[in-house]
Amino acid sequence: MSSRSDALLDLGLVPPGQLDELQRVAAQFQVALTTEVANLVDPLDLADPIGAQFVPSAAELETSAEEQADPIGDERWSPVPGIVHRYSDRVLLKPTLVCPVYCRFCFRREQIGARGKVLSRQALDRAYAYIRERPEIWEVIVTGGDPFLLSPRRVGAIVAALAAIDHVQVIRFHTRVPIVDPRRVTPVLVKALDVEKAVYVVIHANHPRELTDAAKQAVARLVRGGVPMLSQSVLLRGVNDDAATLEALFRALVVMRVKPYYLHHPDLARGTGHFRGDIADGQRLMRALRGRVSGLCQPTYVLDIPGGHGKVPVGPCWLHRDEAGWVVEDVAGRAHRYPPGSGEPR
Repeated sequence: MSSRSDALLDLGLVPPGQLDELQRVAAQFQVALTTEVANLVDPLDLADPIGAQFVPSAAELETSAEEQADPIGDERWSPVPGIVHRYSDRVLLKPTLVCPVYCRFCFRREQIGARGKVLSRQALDRAYAYIRERPEIWEVIVTGGDPFLLSPRRVGAIVAALAAIDHVQVIRFHTRVPIVDPRRVTPVLVKALDVEKAVYVVIHANHPRELTDAAKQAVARLVRGGVPMLSQSVLLRGVNDDAATLEALFRALVVMRVKPYYLHHPDLARGTGHFRGDIADGQRLMRALRGRVSGLCQPTYVLDIPGGHGKVPVGPCWLHRDEAGWVVEDVAGRAHRYPPGSGEPR
């Protein structure tokens, strides 16, 4: 069950004096929380990391010149409705633009919700045809919106249609549902993902408190069903921009048998500047994590280049070269000379 903007007041998540601000934000950007998420928010804590992610704030009304309606250039790379083809060997398939919750930092916040409709049968067939006609497409990433808001029958139909395309070898779902609406992860949904092709599920979590018992059980149902699990997170100022919080999050995910995959630097979406820190700070956090946690707990820190130019790693570099050869740093920051001639071209 989702609660819309005016219902947040009834839930005690917004003080009465801030209702006008909330309504101004909701006039521009979609608002929704599931009951599970609403129950995690501490309304008495102005810095609550769950509330910061999901409860609208007046800071969203502030925009800067560099912020964009389509910060990663989806529209530029969308040849047919529902498809984004930015990289030659993979495409995004967006069967719906509806989400169970609307993250306040979302890079698609101008596309989702208000215009959020499930792709028509004709549009979906056209998307499948686009994929079938291009043998270079090795992987299809089903995203949105949130594809797990579709019925298990529709999810299964999408999986079956993609699995029937010979050159598609990997099907990947990106979803918040197991974390924010875990009851939807039913045995029927898990069964819908069971095909001979490789099907991966990537969940989105930013703070260890999101990993409730119900979320862990939902993920366990997927894992027991044979689905490999990855996670992605966004580095958010005031939510998880400290090493201890990230360590707790990534350790908990690995215990759940979920491999941390990406840590995203926030995109330049309108009204999200209050979430964005400096890339140098993110690099320092990644250095701190290298010395604190197993490689299983290490995601790749990435930035989507504005304008649709693709995603690149922006983590710290441990190696540099001087006039004498290579110098490598250890996790304590001490420099070590790599043996002269080792690894040099012959």
